[in-house]
Amino acid sequence: MSFIDLIREALRSLEANRGRSFLTILGIVIGIAAVIAMTSLIGGIQQSLLGSLGLNASRIINMSYAGPVSKTDLKRLGLALPEYERIEAGNFGGTNLKTKNKDVNVSMMGGSPSLFEMTGQAKIIAGRMFTESENETAARVIVLDRTGVRIAFGTSESEAVGKTLTLNGKSFTVIGVTENSAGMRPSEDFFQACIPFGTLDRYFKVGTGEIDHIVGLAREGVDVDELAEKTKEAFAKIKNLQTEEDKKLLYTSTMKSIIDMMNQFMSGFQLIMGAVAGISLLVGGIGIMNMMLTNVTERVREIGVRRALGATRRDITMQFLTESAVVCVTGGIIGMVFGYLISWGLAFAVNSAEQSSGFLGTGGATHIVPAMSVETVLFAVGVSVGIGLIFGIYPARRAAKLDPVEALRYQ
Repeated sequence: MSFIDLIREALRSLEANRGRSFLTILGIVIGIAAVIAMTSLIGGIQQSLLGSLGLNASRIINMSYAGPVSKTDLKRLGLALPEYERIEAGNFGGTNLKTKNKDVNVSMMGGSPSLFEMTGQAKIIAGRMFTESENETAARVIVLDRTGVRIAFGTSESEAVGKTLTLNGKSFTVIGVTENSAGMRPSEDFFQACIPFGTLDRYFKVGTGEIDHIVGLAREGVDVDELAEKTKEAFAKIKNLQTEEDKKLLYTSTMKSIIDMMNQFMSGFQLIMGAVAGISLLVGGIGIMNMMLTNVTERVREIGVRRALGATRRDITMQFLTESAVVCVTGGIIGMVFGYLISWGLAFAVNSAEQSSGFLGTGGATHIVPAMSVETVLFAVGVSVGIGLIFGIYPARRAAKLDPVEALRYQ
C-alpha cells in the first residue's frame, strides 16, 4: 500500500468517528498551542528587552572613577587602547520643575549626541536630538521623555516640541521627546531628560567640567571582558594609581555580562514553561493511544479481512501508525496557528500592562512582538509526529499481532 493510500485510509477512518477524532485532536491542539504561545511570547520579551539596551549593547563598557576625570584623561585612554572605537564622557545632574500643583524632580543626563547614539539610551519619538554644535556652545536645549511631556505640558509628544521649560531660572527649549528609559516606571514626581554635556556643566554644575562616567564602545570582534580589565590597568597608569586601594576607586562593567545573564534567565524560564506546556502534550498522547486502542478493538474483523486478503503485519502496523500520525500532525498544525494567535493576544496584554504600570521595568520603552522562529515550527511539527509514532506504536503492533482466523470470528 502506497503512502498516499495510507493517508487516504487514515482520513476515512477518522471521518467515520468524527466526535472521537475531534476530541483527540483537541488534546494535541491544546498542547502544541501552549508550547508555541509560551516560546513565542518569551522569545519576544527577550528580544524586546535586548532591543531596549541598544544595538551596540554587547560592545559597551561603562567606567566610573571616584575622583576627578578630565577630557584629557579620556584622550589618553583612547590612545592607550586602540581596541576602542569610541570613548565618550557623560555627567549627571538634577533640579526641580515647578508645576501648578507641586515641584517635580528632574534627573538630567548630559553627554554628546554621539554618546546617546552609541548607547541607544535616547530613542527619539518626536523632534530631534541636539547637535554637536549645540553641545559645544552649551545651547539651552533639552530632550524630555514621555513622562516629562505629560507632567510639564500635558500634551502629545509632537506638540511639546518647541515649547520651553524654566529650570534653575533659565528657559530651555524642548527639541525632542524620547521613550521612557528602560528600568524607569511612569511617575508623577519624577522624569528624566537629556541635555548637552556643556549645557549641564555650565548651568547645573557651575562650569566644573566634571565627568561622572565614561562609556566606551569596543571595536567589532574585541573581547569585551578582556578589554574591561585592560582599561582598568591603562586608567590606573593615567591617574598614577599605585596602591590596590586606589585602584578600587575605578569601576568597570560590561553590558555583555548583563546580556548573558538575561539570556540564561530567559532560556531557563522558557525551558520551564515549555516543560509545563509539554505535560498537556503528554496527556494528548495518552488520549491518542486510548483512541487507537479503541479503534483496534472496533475493527478486529476488518483487520482479519485485510490479513485474509494478503495484508502483512507490516501493512497493518503502517495503517494504524499513519492514522495516529495524521491525528497528531493535524492537531499540530491547528495548534501552531492557535498558539501564535494566543501569543499575540498575550503580547498585547503585556504591552498594555507595561504601558500602564511598567511591571517589566522598561518604562514602556519596549514593545513586545511574539518571536516565532523556524526552529520553533520544526520543533512543533517534530513533536507532533513523534507523539503520533510513540503513542501509536503499541496499538499498531497489537493490531498487527492479531490472529487472522480469530479476528474473522470476532463478534
